[in-house]
Amino acid sequence: MDIDDLVRLRRARDRMDREYAQPLDVPALARTALMSPGHFQRSFRAAYGETPYSYLMTRRIERAKALLRRGDLTVTEVCFEVGCTSLGSFSSRFTELVGETPSAYRARSHEQGAGIPACVAKGLTRPRRGQPPNTQTDPHVQL
Repeated sequence: MDIDDLVRLRRARDRMDREYAQPLDVPALARTALMSPGHFQRSFRAAYGETPYSYLMTRRIERAKALLRRGDLTVTEVCFEVGCTSLGSFSSRFTELVGETPSAYRARSHEQGAGIPACVAKGLTRPRRGQPPNTQTDPHVQL
């Protein structure tokens, strides 16, 4: 993969980071990267180790965690706020990445991490596919 491809992929990834709550699909993201949808998907996975859809859902779940910690929105409201259109899919992905349901995450106390700056908390609480929550690095996980 050449540097031009990486620059175009970064442009699409940055768009996902900014517009995570908008309806985004592979063809639209491929257009952002000036690639065909198939080439975009293969290149994105090669560059970032996950599919574009997986990356986008991780960003959405990351934002959902912050909204759920606030506690002023229902799980359904958070689901739609972050750009998901199916509560079932949202809940399944949230549970897969975070290790507990959105309702359970919202219901428990998050005061332990309240004093941590948002920029630090974001890195510590980032959902990671295939890894259980880590009580050593995630101040919001209480087992």
